[in-house]
Amino acid sequence: MNICMVGYGMMGVWHSEALLRHGAVLHTLVGRRGDAAAEFAARYGYRRWTLSLAEALADPAIDAVILATPSDQHEEQAIACLEAGKHTLIEIPIAMSLAGAERVVAAGERSGRIYGLSHPMRFRRERVALLRRIAEGEEHIRHIAGRFFIKRLVNIGATGYRRSWTDNILWHHFCHFVDLGMYLFDFAPVERVQGHLGRLHPTTGIPMECVVLAESAADQTLLVHGSYHAAYRFYDKLIVTDRDTYFFDILAGTLRTASGTVAMESEQENATHIIADFLDAVRHGRVPLASGPSVLPAMRVLQTVQDAWDARYGAQAIPGRPL
Repeated sequence: MNICMVGYGMMGVWHSEALLRHGAVLHTLVGRRGDAAAEFAARYGYRRWTLSLAEALADPAIDAVILATPSDQHEEQAIACLEAGKHTLIEIPIAMSLAGAERVVAAGERSGRIYGLSHPMRFRRERVALLRRIAEGEEHIRHIAGRFFIKRLVNIGATGYRRSWTDNILWHHFCHFVDLGMYLFDFAPVERVQGHLGRLHPTTGIPMECVVLAESAADQTLLVHGSYHAAYRFYDKLIVTDRDTYFFDILAGTLRTASGTVAMESEQENATHIIADFLDAVRHGRVPLASGPSVLPAMRVLQTVQDAWDARYGAQAIPGRPL
């Protein structure tokens, strides 16, 4: 299977390494700068590189595209890939609005191609047994809490690379947690959403704090809170059920339950499951684990919080999220 990778940041690295492990052909690399694209393509063995996504999409040899690009580009690029007839894997989030997400899903359904989302929290092997017990009615989730705290006053990503784009705490980082909540709640209807999204920071030009609380019709609660102002990092998840409590410390790489603490796969190891699932879905013509329609419930929750911010401060373009 010939793959086109769009982007060469951290996820471009992780996905490229996973593709090599699973027998895919690294065909074309699409980048923003010629020197960086050439270096990345040579390092991982891509057959060619280009600065034009349109040029890559016009190549009939390319079977599938992976979008590892800035969040605000996902909607437009995903639609272009799907309309070009390419199977498409989209990095989280699918779009920066509910309407944008619905446009991507509509394009995906029209295309007849396989398209999926890179939502790594759905793929954690450490939750397989829990998911089975939930499905069989042996265990019921009561509460999920997530924390994401990082210092992001300077626009440098996890790899130390100075970004050309600006991140978004609600639509990117909170999308991970909110989607996990909807997924573990088995997409039970959400009855109430409350949220806080901070006012624009004078230096970064974006909201730096966020809180989201959602309640399902099954009497389950999801609470996510975080800040781009923290002096040091927190990144963890707490799942409380009627049987046990599960504390996933992503930075420490551990899972704590009533029975004790065990090691988890690293984030990069976990990300390899996303690639394996997507390639298998394309090869067998099935729906990926994180399908387009399945992420819409999370996008509705995020849009509710965004709508409240727009009503308070006025809908406006901000760095990383143009109107």
